[in-house]
Amino acid sequence: MKKTVWLLLLLAYCSFIFFLSAQSNIPKPLPFAHQDKLFHAGAYGLLAFIALGYFAQVLGRARRALFAALIFTVLYAISDEWHQSFVVGREADMLDILADTVGALLALWLMSYFREVPYISKVIKLR
Repeated sequence: MKKTVWLLLLLAYCSFIFFLSAQSNIPKPLPFAHQDKLFHAGAYGLLAFIALGYFAQVLGRARRALFAALIFTVLYAISDEWHQSFVVGREADMLDILADTVGALLALWLMSYFREVPYISKVIKLR
């Protein structure tokens, strides 16, 4: 995929997260405690994957792209919690940032570990 496509995906997904964070009340069935942390980890794992796709196109080198994707994702997580602190009915939670970071780290580790798999190497070119 080209740099522009990855950038558009990144902007669209960040906008989607922003939209969800701006909602006063998101209905969430919670069959077990702290299930929302799994949602956070999954959502920010996907954000890290998309960010990696973009930064791999821009920076080229694997180590730099992985680091940039991680920094971007964590900073976005922090800004998202700050944004939620201004939304009526929502609150900022440091544990959400931790879950976001763990999700991002896991996704980036998996991408780094499996980067030689043919399908993955075609989707994201890590050199």
